Amino acid sequence: MAGTATGMARIGVDVGGTFTDVVLATPDGRLFVNKTTTTPRDPGEGVAAGIAAVLAEAGLAPAAVAEIVHGTTVGSNTILQKAGARTGLLATRGFRDVLEIGRIRTPGMFDMAWSKPEPLVPRRWRLEARERVAADGSVVVPLDEAGVREAAAFLLAEGVESVAVAFINSYANEAHERRAAAILREAAPGLLVTASCEVMAEIQEYERTSTAVVNAYILPAMRGYLSRLAERLAAIGVGAPVQVMASNGGMVGLAAARERPVFAVGSGPAGGVAGAARLGPAISTPDLIVFDMGGTTAKAAIVEGGQPSLVTEYEFRDGISTPSRFTKGAGYMLKVPAIDIAEVGSGGGSLARIDAGGLLVVGPQSAGGDPGPACYGRGTELPTVTDANMVLGYLNPEALAGGSLRVDAALSRRAVEAHVARPLGLGLEEAAHGIRQVANVNMARAIRAVTVERGKDPRDLALMAFGGGGPLHAVDVARLLGMRRVLVSPVSGVFSAAGMLAAEAVHEFVRPMLVPLDAGDPAVVAAGFAAMEAEGQAALAGEGYDRAAIRLRLAADLRYLGQSSQLTVPVPGDGFARDDMAGRFERLYRDTFGYVAEGEPVELVNLRLSAIGVAQSRIDFARLALDPRALAGAHGERRVSFARGAAPVLARLVPRAALADGPVHGPAIVESYDTTIVVPPGCVARAAAAGCVEIEMGDDDA
Repeated sequence: MAGTATGMARIGVDVGGTFTDVVLATPDGRLFVNKTTTTPRDPGEGVAAGIAAVLAEAGLAPAAVAEIVHGTTVGSNTILQKAGARTGLLATRGFRDVLEIGRIRTPGMFDMAWSKPEPLVPRRWRLEARERVAADGSVVVPLDEAGVREAAAFLLAEGVESVAVAFINSYANEAHERRAAAILREAAPGLLVTASCEVMAEIQEYERTSTAVVNAYILPAMRGYLSRLAERLAAIGVGAPVQVMASNGGMVGLAAARERPVFAVGSGPAGGVAGAARLGPAISTPDLIVFDMGGTTAKAAIVEGGQPSLVTEYEFRDGISTPSRFTKGAGYMLKVPAIDIAEVGSGGGSLARIDAGGLLVVGPQSAGGDPGPACYGRGTELPTVTDANMVLGYLNPEALAGGSLRVDAALSRRAVEAHVARPLGLGLEEAAHGIRQVANVNMARAIRAVTVERGKDPRDLALMAFGGGGPLHAVDVARLLGMRRVLVSPVSGVFSAAGMLAAEAVHEFVRPMLVPLDAGDPAVVAAGFAAMEAEGQAALAGEGYDRAAIRLRLAADLRYLGQSSQLTVPVPGDGFARDDMAGRFERLYRDTFGYVAEGEPVELVNLRLSAIGVAQSRIDFARLALDPRALAGAHGERRVSFARGAAPVLARLVPRAALADGPVHGPAIVESYDTTIVVPPGCVARAAAAGCVEIEMGDDDA
């Protein structure tokens, strides 16, 4: 590796709830991987340790790093742990309670125990400004600037650290909102200020306000983390620029992430989906269901034609986070472009317990990476999904992560026996199968949220599994969904980090344009797109992309006249034509909802533009050369229980590298540094293109 050109290696970093994954890619296609336990108090500590370790493994000096692409859970964890800034809100008079009112939805009609999530801004710190802008952008009541200064003084006296400004109809005329933000910054320089029009100027008052508040809430935590990360990287000699993964699967520069961290709340999961979208065409499978199971959560997304499915809003919450049309009201609404990802609290570290009603529950609480599952021997007494897999024989009973993490299978057996088997009157293996089955059902539910609820049949798609636990559970989850084809990605356990190296720089722009589609002036539409194109090219030019490396993707939000929600319809390369867009909208509407409203007028709501910077150094999955250590695993046999009520059977232990010599027939366990692939009886695993493994499904009872 000494011959690698200085400043040409790129590093992807994915900070998960349990492990921090690091992947280093060299220009000749070689990959080096590392898994380090996440350091929750300061995630940057684990990031720096993992980068130092992977540089040593590759034999590279810190100066050889050209770029670091980073997926971070700082934003999401700040919300989940309610550890954000003391946040205020300045709203139009009469609208201070928009966060409380929301959309008056509940996630479950018959859940009598449900309670609405607490707003991130207490009512005492939700202040009103005297101003009013009409829906057409005209000024009804001028901004009371003295009142804004009084609000600044009050918030400072209260010890508020960050404030959001969200005025009614500021999407149509942002002058009042921008002026109020300027006054706050002038009168209280210590306050961090987020104006909703600076985040995403869109119609829908609640969603826009909620997004601005979330941005303000996580702003100090994200800024502090990124500053500390830069210091830790400098301490190990790495001065390369850092790009941050955004929720839409693209990268944004450090400056953008510091100002608008709300765009990176879904940062970590997006990396794996971006990688799968680039990997799919390389293996002639552009249509995929992405299944990512880590230590804390499991994620699902859909990729069609090599493009991830995107949404323009999603709800972030604990337990299951999903952009479902039908399940809202249990979390915090983010009106930002994002990959359509459903997430459930079923990871390897998810805790299994018996609830007050005597039912077995798995997750969303997690043992994380520290103390971790019971088998880690760090004090966890409750069993986890990892412990269930250990009891059943799926996992190496002595060490994980290529031997770097020592484990004790006896501790797993003790935890499952004491907390599940004995209370339910079950045998040890039967209890472990129960834990695994509950986790599998939860994960299948996440996949249904992005397929069945979107009008897609999962049986028509292949399941691509990755994450430390994805290949462990892939076949069982596929069977629950009636799927017949399972693929395991290369470097599966660290694939989200690898996928970040396949991402493109993406900046999103939106321009409200609320008019009936058939009355929309083509010249006005063209001018709107042209203005956004100029903004997008300027943003990417500032990050070093020349015009030849910039692609522009256009879309429009359309709905039937009178509806409150819309669908995003891509604009074809030959431009925006009203009749063509109406037809495209109705086809998408039918695919999504199963019907169309014949003869109903269609309304144009927003114009959208994605400005994409394509880096020449993106990872090319078709020419990977994996570090041999990443493909190493055990040889031999081990007793494994594949089915409840059936006796354990001897399964072959095969290192992943051995698949190059020919197919492996189940029952078998295929091991590598970063993950374990389960090949049940009747199934066959074989090497596929681009370092993937394909599992040919057998019958359930094979």
